[in-house]
Amino acid sequence: MEYSDMIIFAMEIVGTIAFAVSGAMIAIQRRMDLFGVNVLGVTTATGGGLIRDLILGMNPPAMFRNSKYALTAVVTSTVVFFFVYLKERQQRRMREQWRKEGGSPDPSSVRSWIPQIFRKWYHAHEMYERLLFLGDTIGLGIFTVMGSYTAVKAGFGENRFLLVFVGVMTGVGGGLMRDVMAGNMPYILMKHVYAVASLGGALVYTLLRPYIGNLPCMMTGAAAVMTIRFLAAHYRWNLPRV
Repeated sequence: MEYSDMIIFAMEIVGTIAFAVSGAMIAIQRRMDLFGVNVLGVTTATGGGLIRDLILGMNPPAMFRNSKYALTAVVTSTVVFFFVYLKERQQRRMREQWRKEGGSPDPSSVRSWIPQIFRKWYHAHEMYERLLFLGDTIGLGIFTVMGSYTAVKAGFGENRFLLVFVGVMTGVGGGLMRDVMAGNMPYILMKHVYAVASLGGALVYTLLRPYIGNLPCMMTGAAAVMTIRFLAAHYRWNLPRV
């Protein structure tokens, strides 16, 4: 395996882990059990690639030809589930202890067992939102450019519209399937210019590909997606709505 292929493979694994985290967090918020958390994690991590391969006529899709992506998503989802499960059980024990002692919770005592660097992540709602946002942002950036790159490898490098379309569908497809299965309004339609960020990254990759190497092009496109997402979240950018 060449150096560039190793980097691309590492990007795929990082994207798979990131999307599996976001899928698992949505499942936990919806009070699903361990099996449901794994199903939603795998769906989020591999759903975009499944749609991509079907569009490009690559059958069977890569997720069935190579199990490493699904297995990575399963391991990641399970780790997230037990991390949150143990954290919630610790909180329940603290609340029971406070009730027995007849006192009120002391925020300083609650946080005393948490390392300083993680304290701002402690509150459950903030933790869920941060993990969901980070997982979605990283996964979106990586899978957007991976989708366009796969279309190039499949021989469609001259069809720029297809490269952009496949890139966006690869980026947002898993999250769309996740939200539908969880019974939520699809995230791509309402928050932080999600699909627009993917579209921007796919355009960057497609327009730069004739002029710079493939790997730098992919890095630039993924960075563009993440930058748009972070800026949109920080400045509360959203498209106009009625």
